Amino acid sequence: MKLKYILPIAFIALFFSCSSDDDNTTTINEIEGLELIQTIINGNETIELYNEKGMFETGYNMISLRIKDNTSDTYIEDATLSWMPVMQMPTMQHSCPKSSIAKALGKDTVYEGFIIYQMTNTDGSGWSLTLNYNIDGTDYSVTETISVMQYENQNIASFMGSDDSRYIVALVEPKDPSIAINTMKVGLFKMQNMMTFPVVEDYTITLDPRMPGMGNHSSPNNTDLTFNNADNFYYGDLSLTMTGYWKLNLKLMNESDTVLKGEDVTEENESSSLYLELEF
Repeated sequence: MKLKYILPIAFIALFFSCSSDDDNTTTINEIEGLELIQTIINGNETIELYNEKGMFETGYNMISLRIKDNTSDTYIEDATLSWMPVMQMPTMQHSCPKSSIAKALGKDTVYEGFIIYQMTNTDGSGWSLTLNYNIDGTDYSVTETISVMQYENQNIASFMGSDDSRYIVALVEPKDPSIAINTMKVGLFKMQNMMTFPVVEDYTITLDPRMPGMGNHSSPNNTDLTFNNADNFYYGDLSLTMTGYWKLNLKLMNESDTVLKGEDVTEENESSSLYLELEF
């Protein structure tokens, strides 16, 4: 074959090779599987709040955030953020347990953390959320009202312990329970003051799941919940032998095994005063 034919063929092959590479370039959707809860506009920035349901509910809420620069229509990749949820009561106000906010693993524009709302008004009102953030050395802050709806079952309990301290225990997992031995994960927090709820470490939470509608029977192979230093949550095994409504009877015990709240389930005592609920 003559050179004058070889060169055009080579250029054509190179063109299609480059075109093919460009066609295979895909844009990653960093909020895939999440639903928008709310947008908060603060001057030149828009903060977007997401989770799996597209709403805030009482109990544990894992929340993803993005900050958009409205001028360039691009998302900020190097911000630092913090937040303060506040519930306005008739004569007082208080916050709730919350995490710090960090960059979501493997994502460029998404930040995440959790908030545990322990209560709400019947219409979902009463809460506000203050977001503080820093971009390129400049501090910003915005406060907006939010709606927090009541979760259908008791997935959180706020109570006074026998040590005269107020505690909050919240169910995190299982999110999708099944007839099996499920990993149970809860958060445990103590109210230091109206705005501060630190994690409680190294306590024990005993577990006795029962089905009140089925003779109050229990299940085998449950284990008590113990503290995990890796993520500051409590873990145990929850055995569910059938579908339906379960009352997860709990007892909270400190490092000295002193019971701070809750009772054993017996024939005379059908449930503990400390419990969470689950239905599937």
